Amino acid sequence: MRPRFGINLNNRFPLLAPGYTLNDLLHLSGVVESTGFDSVWVGDSLFSKPRYEPLLLLAAISQRTERLLLGTACLVTATRNPLYLALQWATLHRMAGGRTILGACMGNPEEGVRREYAALGLDFERRGALFEEGLAVLRSLWSEGCVTARGQFFNYSDISFFTGVEVDTLVPLQPRPPIWVVSNPRLLPRAKETTSIDTVVGRAARRIARYGDGWLTCCRAGHPEEFQEQRAQIRAAAEEIGRAFGEYTLAYQVTLNISADRMAAQRGVSAYLNQYYHTSTARDVDPAEWGPVGNPDDAIRWFKTFADAGVNHFICRFASLDQFGQVERFAKEVLPAFP
Repeated sequence: MRPRFGINLNNRFPLLAPGYTLNDLLHLSGVVESTGFDSVWVGDSLFSKPRYEPLLLLAAISQRTERLLLGTACLVTATRNPLYLALQWATLHRMAGGRTILGACMGNPEEGVRREYAALGLDFERRGALFEEGLAVLRSLWSEGCVTARGQFFNYSDISFFTGVEVDTLVPLQPRPPIWVVSNPRLLPRAKETTSIDTVVGRAARRIARYGDGWLTCCRAGHPEEFQEQRAQIRAAAEEIGRAFGEYTLAYQVTLNISADRMAAQRGVSAYLNQYYHTSTARDVDPAEWGPVGNPDDAIRWFKTFADAGVNHFICRFASLDQFGQVERFAKEVLPAFP
C-alpha cells in the first residue's frame, strides 16, 4: 500500500526567516493540497522554541483546504487542561469536517521544556503520568460524550459539554479524531536517564498501544532497524491488550533538503537546525539522523527504505529558506515514485 505524505508547514519558521511570513505559511497549505500531498502539520512550544499557536493555525487552514488531513507534530498535550483541549479540538474537528489528527507528546527532557512546565505550575518529573491521564480524558470525552475520572491529576464526575437544552453534546464528528502518540528515544539524554533506554522504549510502546491510534517518531534516519525494533514492541503491547496492530498508523517526521548541490544542502540543513533548536538538546542529534540531504533519488531511496520498515505516513519538514520550492520539487520529483 502506498504510504501517505504530509508537509510540516513549520509554524516556527516565520519567526526565524524574514522571507517566510505567516501569510506564506497559510498560502503554502493550499499549494500542498493542490500538488498531491495527503496532510499538513504544525508544531508546538510555549516559549522554549517560540512559534505561532498551532490550533488557531489549523482552524484557519481548515477553511482554506478541503481534502488534506490536518495535524499536530506534535502538541504538548500534557501542558494543557484536557477539558479545554477536548473542547478546542472538537471545535477544530468539526470546522475541518473530520479531517484532524492529534499528534500528542509530553515534551523533550530538556531545560527549555522544564521551564515551560514550571511556568505552568506543573511537575516535570511526573509528566508521563500527567500525559496519560490527559489522553484518557480526551478519549473518554470524544468517544462517550462524557468523562468520570479519579486520578492523580484530574478528578471529574460525569463531565460533558451538554446541559440538556442543547441539540446534542459537543463532541468531534465520529469516529473520533485519531491520536498519534510520540516516542523519540534518540532525543533522550542517555547520560542523564536513570532508567535504561530499553525500559523507556518499552514503557512508550505500552503507552502508544493503550492510548494511541498511531505512533509518531523522528530522528533515526540512519537506523531503520531501530524503527522496526520499536514497531515490534508496539505490536506486542497492542496484542497484550487485545488491540489489532493493523489499526495503528506508523508515522515518521523527517527533516530533509532536496538539492543537486549536496554540500550546499548540508550547509543549509546545519544552519537551519542550529537556528531552529538554538539551546535545545536536539542540536546534539547527529545531523544524519534527521533525514536525507541530496538529490531526489537520494530522497526516494530513503523513503522506500523506511516504507519497507513499516512507515505508512511520512511528514516532511524542509530545512530550507525556500519552503515553496522544496514542496514543489518534492511533488514533481519524489511523489511520482510512490504511485
